[in-house]
Amino acid sequence: MTSFQTIRARAEARKGGAGALARLLPPRPDPRELAALGDDRVLAEMARRVFCAGFAWRVIEAKWPGFEAAFHGFEPAWLSFQPDEFWEGLARDTRIVRNVAKIMSVRANALFVREIAREHGSFGRFLAGWPSADQVGLLAVLAKRGERLGGNTGQMLLRYLGWDGFVTSGDVVACLRDAGVDVAPEIKSKRDLAKAQAQFNAWVSETGLAYVQISRLCALSIGENLSGERLAGMIDGPD
Repeated sequence: MTSFQTIRARAEARKGGAGALARLLPPRPDPRELAALGDDRVLAEMARRVFCAGFAWRVIEAKWPGFEAAFHGFEPAWLSFQPDEFWEGLARDTRIVRNVAKIMSVRANALFVREIAREHGSFGRFLAGWPSADQVGLLAVLAKRGERLGGNTGQMLLRYLGWDGFVTSGDVVACLRDAGVDVAPEIKSKRDLAKAQAQFNAWVSETGLAYVQISRLCALSIGENLSGERLAGMIDGPD
């Protein structure tokens, strides 16, 4: 299996050296910040990721103040007790994207957030206590107990909430395959996800870097070699 030193050296060569590459890496996530995250912000990010899935991200970002207003700040307890009429009204609300299935996912995920908060004190504390070496298990919880939080949506949710994990984007998967990991070009199966997890665990052990940093370095080491300026302007980041 390819040493991560080789992958990092390739990324450095593509990005103009060690210093330039370091400026493109995200900071190591802070579990204390995650544990302090309010449940309303967790639910808001769930909604943002669900609405962004399969849709132009910049449209959702531009309309986001309207989402915050329409969903009353994404307070899970308040939303959990709203009658059907409230949710039916949102399907006609021009402040948001009027996708009924995605709107109703907010209702389901408000209950999910409250359940986890009752069990662990808050959703942020639950996430902060989950080990990055078992992202597969955490994604399974999101997919089983949450609504529309499986697959890539779950991975991006964890990334934007500040949990230390990897994403199986096209470039990251290409890096894994180039390193000798036997996974499909698009990771969808539990088997392939487990293989990716095992390799990330090995690379983190080898380097001492955070999972999010390993993920970013993988993406920067292969595929289209975008400029640093263009990468900085991308909403979803280079990996």
